[in-house]
Amino acid sequence: MTELLRINRALISVYDKTGLGDLARGLAEAGVELISTGSTAAAIRAAGVEVTAVADVTGFPEILDGRVKTLHPAIHAAILADRSQPAHVEALRAHNFEPIDLVVVNLYPFRETVADTEVTPQRAVEMIDIGGPTLVRAAAKNHAHVGVVVQPEDYDMVLERLRRDAGLSAGMRAELAASAFAHTASYDADVRDWLGRDVEFPERFGPVYEKAQDLRYGENPHQAAAYYVERGSAWGLGSAEQIQGKELSYNNLLDADAAWAAANDADRPCVAIIKHTNPAGLAVGDTVAEAYPRALAGDPVSAFGGIVAANQEIDQATASQIVEVFTEVVIAPGFTAEALEVLAAKSNLRVLRVVQPAPPSPPRVTRSVSGGLLVQDADTSTSAPDAWTVATQAAADAATLAQLAFAWRAVRHAKSNAIVLARDDAVVGVGAGQMSRVDSVRIAVEKSAGRAAGAVLASDAFFPFRDGVDIALDAGVRAIVQPGGSRNDAEVVAACDERGVPMVFTGQRHFRH
Repeated sequence: MTELLRINRALISVYDKTGLGDLARGLAEAGVELISTGSTAAAIRAAGVEVTAVADVTGFPEILDGRVKTLHPAIHAAILADRSQPAHVEALRAHNFEPIDLVVVNLYPFRETVADTEVTPQRAVEMIDIGGPTLVRAAAKNHAHVGVVVQPEDYDMVLERLRRDAGLSAGMRAELAASAFAHTASYDADVRDWLGRDVEFPERFGPVYEKAQDLRYGENPHQAAAYYVERGSAWGLGSAEQIQGKELSYNNLLDADAAWAAANDADRPCVAIIKHTNPAGLAVGDTVAEAYPRALAGDPVSAFGGIVAANQEIDQATASQIVEVFTEVVIAPGFTAEALEVLAAKSNLRVLRVVQPAPPSPPRVTRSVSGGLLVQDADTSTSAPDAWTVATQAAADAATLAQLAFAWRAVRHAKSNAIVLARDDAVVGVGAGQMSRVDSVRIAVEKSAGRAAGAVLASDAFFPFRDGVDIALDAGVRAIVQPGGSRNDAEVVAACDERGVPMVFTGQRHFRH
């Protein structure tokens, strides 16, 4: 790839004329020859800049009311030629085609056009750009030798680089190409959505997702729903194969994803039992067969109708325990033949095998809001005990720190405000999804059924007051881990110091809304 590309010849064809005059003048001042089409060429001339019409380059007039104007070898060969290949360079010379170094294109406003409920189908079809996306994709493909600009907001940046460097760097061309492909992908998705506007859940959702299945309904029977998976790089639940059982529901999928995430947050054999995306049970052991009953003991009542996930292959011993409790879904990276035989006795039990456990790249989390989408990095970071700060006079011994670390990993899988009680590598009480932290503590203690005595506590965010800590200490909690950072930290720490109980600060929060 050419590190610095000098721009000698540019093709400009834009619907949105914003900033066009300044761009044309800036390119002309840099000695760039301009080629353009129709109304774009007229606007450039009106700005006092010389421009060559595309028809003069191709030797062929625009036809079909402008539907065909740039679709010609004199244009596309000049853009697509790989200048590192002597045969390509010779082909340009043989046909008397001059290379084009920069393509500046933006597309017909299709999305804006069809937003008008009164628009006719004929008008909408005319706003489906053909030449523009073709130019953009050609230039973006050949970004090793061509720059491409699709947004007026980038004009100033491009001109500044030409003035400063007398060319465009390889890195900038790659960034511009990525933006260009995103632009055409979004444009094509808009056209597809309009053409399929009468289909409730189309086969594709956006440029990335394809439909895996229509669901019987959503969270409730009156809500329609469908399940989409990421094309080409599905992982986790998106890569799961259903081995047996009836059709998955919307809620099954949500809970299965939460269960898979919780079970895979451990570096030992782990089982998670999830109900309404919160852990009813979570435990580690030397084997998943050992971890399962300890996870079940966390809240055996709530485990009824729950989702079970394991981070290792499920064997016959584990499967034999699972079928003793009504379970909706079992998800794991594998199952022995004997385990599948046991699970098959429960014909309605959905069994999922995850094909690709780990993401191919750092995962992102998306969530819809009314009229928009929130995107963030997944919460995959958990600070280790050696990075924690002892806030109290009493310090936790190594065994206690190990339990605190287990609880700290577990608490990020419960909805905020979240409190987790743990002992012996198992969750024994969870308070989740409460509007006040003190209520979460009360619920966790109640759920523990007396097992809070001698347990450790993890809080996903700081304690704003000492009331929650006092309730935990009254129940016999022997150590606490929390982020710290409240203006009342001193008051909270004092509550522990009064009982000689260690508290550590992680400096990291694990909200899960």
